[in-house]
Amino acid sequence: KQIPHRLFEEHGLNGVVPFMHEDLDMWRDSLHHGLQHHLEDSNIVLHGGIDDVWFDRLQEKLIVVDYKSQASSRSVNTNDYLAGVYHQSYKVQLDFYAYLLIKMGFDVSPVGYFYVCNADRSAPAFNGQMRFQETLVPYEWNIDWIHSMVWKMIDVLNSYDIPEHNSS
Repeated sequence: KQIPHRLFEEHGLNGVVPFMHEDLDMWRDSLHHGLQHHLEDSNIVLHGGIDDVWFDRLQEKLIVVDYKSQASSRSVNTNDYLAGVYHQSYKVQLDFYAYLLIKMGFDVSPVGYFYVCNADRSAPAFNGQMRFQETLVPYEWNIDWIHSMVWKMIDVLNSYDIPEHNSS
């Protein structure tokens, strides 16, 4: 319908609607397609399956969105969510999606979102039903590190030397 989602108003996103693109279903298919970029001067094609893309009609930019679900007794807030040790890879994921969209020629908003659904664990019984609290967590992505890191990975792939062990 190209109307803002019900959560957008409380986050000041009244000009934001779902992005309409003929390839969106392919971009969501991480196993067979996803967002794609052929890395210059290589035979490497980078790709990743995105959850969603929104369009800011005022800025005329795409917004990268990743859906996350969890069952935590604590409510979701931006600072704690982005600082969580297990959520660092989420930020890398959003960075990478923004990078791919930019490489595909799109103008991307500097702020993406995690659309987090947190299951209510305080219910006395499950009874075949779960209730979720929905939260939008804004994230200012950063793609500055990606190009050099990808080339470091390619160097490792092309090397005859085994890389040093990483304890993590």
